[in-house]
Amino acid sequence: MTTPWGEIAPTRFPEDPREQLRAWDASDEYLLRHLAEQEVPLSGTVVVLGDRWGALVTALAAHRPVQITDSYLAQEATRANLARNDIETGTVTLLTTQDPPPARVDVLLVRVPKSLALLEDQLLRLAPAVHKGTVVVGTGMVKEIHTSTLKLFERILGPTRTSLAEKKARLIFCTPGAHEPPASPWPYSYTLPDGIGAASGGTVVNHAGVFCADRLDIGTRFFLKHLPSSGGGRVVDLGCGNGVVGTAMALADPGAEVLFTDESFQAVASAEATYKANGVPGHAEFRVGDGLAGVPAGSVDLVLNNPPFHSHQATTDATAWRMFSGALRALRPGGELWVIGNRHLGYHIKLRRLFGNSQLVASDSKFVVLRAVRG
Repeated sequence: MTTPWGEIAPTRFPEDPREQLRAWDASDEYLLRHLAEQEVPLSGTVVVLGDRWGALVTALAAHRPVQITDSYLAQEATRANLARNDIETGTVTLLTTQDPPPARVDVLLVRVPKSLALLEDQLLRLAPAVHKGTVVVGTGMVKEIHTSTLKLFERILGPTRTSLAEKKARLIFCTPGAHEPPASPWPYSYTLPDGIGAASGGTVVNHAGVFCADRLDIGTRFFLKHLPSSGGGRVVDLGCGNGVVGTAMALADPGAEVLFTDESFQAVASAEATYKANGVPGHAEFRVGDGLAGVPAGSVDLVLNNPPFHSHQATTDATAWRMFSGALRALRPGGELWVIGNRHLGYHIKLRRLFGNSQLVASDSKFVVLRAVRG
């Protein structure tokens, strides 16, 4: 990646030599070029929000930026990319979306996320630290920046305009005003409907950016109706999101020990809040991480999984494959992986290749629930 400050070699995390997707795109390049051409003073506290794989803070490392991300994988990619480019990790301050933001922000660079709710939440959290002299520049591909995106910047920070498009990327320029930002609506809670098993009538708590913040999505609703009655001991809600699946399992089987894990800091915070809101008895653990990495082999009785099939704007089965492989390693002999997915994704084929078996538990016109047993 060629930047105004020299070449860097960022990659995604975990690094895979077969990976065809780059760790940056034209919007990252456009932002860096603008900063250099306009001689934007990168002094004071420089905050980079939503840097997807660390390319931006790696390029700007000489200015000791603060990175704020919701993604564990992005944070690990940043550490790896700094090391790969011979930059001390301590040069960049790594914060999560759940950490207190800096008290003062002099330059705010925003890589527009897929979730408008996450952008709203983070701009509201940062607004008290932004002052009239703060330089605010957003960036994203044209398909990621909408009228609602610009209105959000304007409502929270101040007058906003966009640049011309270059290589299908666009910049957002915002001039912070003196108005008081609105109160944050996050986290958001709602009551679950009846007829969905053990979680019926329970409470879900969603922090911003977690899938389906204001309602139960139809895939999870179907999964909740067909969960096993017992976890057998150690249960993992893999890619837990707001934790409703693991919470339902804990309610159905009070003796189960449930591990909620996700690569999103917002998701794991939501899962913990959901679990506590339902007064579930028993023991639970909440972990932000890379799937089942760090879970001892052969230590799990049941894995529940609704794998994502997107990585930002790209459609890919790489995440599902890694989740299934991790489950195979973590499960004890006889342990089970239960998966829900869209019918067209063909997860049964992947499960048969890995586990040697795949059983259809339930299906409707859109979804399948599959069960694979470790031999």
